[in-house]
Amino acid sequence: MAGETIVELASLTRHYGDRVALEGVTLSVDRATIFALLGPNGSGKSTLFKILTTLLAPTSGTARVAGEDVVTGRDRLRGRIGIVFQKPSLDGKLTVLENLTHQGHLYGLSGRALRRRSEEVMDRYRLADRANDRADELSGGLQRRVELAKGLLHNPEVLILDEPSTGLDPGARADLMRHLRELRDQDGVTSLLTTHLMDEADRCDQIGILDNGRLLALGTPTDLKATIGGDVVTIRSANLESLAARANERFACRAEVVDETVRIERKLGHEFVPQLIEAFPGAIESVTVGKPTLDDVFLRLTGHRLWDGGVR
Repeated sequence: MAGETIVELASLTRHYGDRVALEGVTLSVDRATIFALLGPNGSGKSTLFKILTTLLAPTSGTARVAGEDVVTGRDRLRGRIGIVFQKPSLDGKLTVLENLTHQGHLYGLSGRALRRRSEEVMDRYRLADRANDRADELSGGLQRRVELAKGLLHNPEVLILDEPSTGLDPGARADLMRHLRELRDQDGVTSLLTTHLMDEADRCDQIGILDNGRLLALGTPTDLKATIGGDVVTIRSANLESLAARANERFACRAEVVDETVRIERKLGHEFVPQLIEAFPGAIESVTVGKPTLDDVFLRLTGHRLWDGGVR
């Protein structure tokens, strides 16, 4: 039911020797929610994915999914979650139907029940006409739909997806998100996905921002962007450092050099632009004003862009 917690992490920590991959992550996710864990490579996303899918035990803290502890209830939990891995898990030499059949056997399905369920998921994801096609003959988007069908074959309560849009074109990515919304609205399925794509996270119900193994923020896309508290003014100039220093002194604002521009967060940015141009005639090559994005939120929290995070 809506409002019921289905995923709960408390002080979750994971060490690899001296390296801390996750540090005290605490969060909860309600049933029938699309939740994105957003962070750069090396932020701890994959480690958390492995813990939630029972492939890795935490060093300390607890994680419960669908009421089961990921360590003590591992075997029971595996039957209640579906998994879509970042790297394709299809057998390319088998047909779509054969891939589903083998998946069903892993979950104890067989006979007419398995055939009926396979037909149901193929119909739902528009794969029925490709049932006898080999998986390696399908496009990337179609292969992702087969992966999704595999993960949902046994009717899991929670679907966990690791970087599900990897290698997909924009149309296939939009298609994937549409399927996740249908699962949420029609079946009450909770989807947890890791991503480094801002636009993908922006389409989710809730986001957790992870960097260097720490959860820095948690909320809806709208709420997170509201923390910026104004517009984002971006200025191009031949002398960025000088302009940033002069803007800070003149307007008592936080002007920073980011990506070869001067960046200022300011309420009523459109009214601020004429003041800037008047104050520094000839020093400004161009200026733009935009509403805050998740990239702006990530920059405010970490001091670096998402794609500059690197492996840490």
